Amino acid sequence: MSNVLIVAPDRCIDCKKCELACSLHHAGSLDPDRGRIKVLNRGVEKGMPVVCLHCDEAACLIVCPVGAISRCDETDAVVLDETRCVRCKACLAACPFGNITEDRVDGRVLKCDLCEGAPMCAVFCPSGALVTRSGPRPLRSAP
Repeated sequence: MSNVLIVAPDRCIDCKKCELACSLHHAGSLDPDRGRIKVLNRGVEKGMPVVCLHCDEAACLIVCPVGAISRCDETDAVVLDETRCVRCKACLAACPFGNITEDRVDGRVLKCDLCEGAPMCAVFCPSGALVTRSGPRPLRSAP
């Protein structure tokens, strides 16, 4: 059992608090460009949270030449071990959804890790567009 991140785009109010919470948690700064979640603007007070789906058959995991990407047994998240990453960026190209990015400050690969099981984006989302549920991950079909 793990905490599953559920995205409800219709509830997103484009406040970008999720981006700030993520960057603060991971980079120690309030810089949305350093977060692992992005909110795309869809109009006035409408956004679309874009974050790693932790795919069952994760292309990023398959293409990583050094085994820096794996599935965490505890959270079931597809995670990046930054100490093993050689920054080849094959995972960026492999993700069919474009949900892995690069830190513009230091060139590191940025990939959601579900904050070790307690996603900060969901904690700080005021509209319920991002919530967690405890239980098995829902089955996903291939892209």
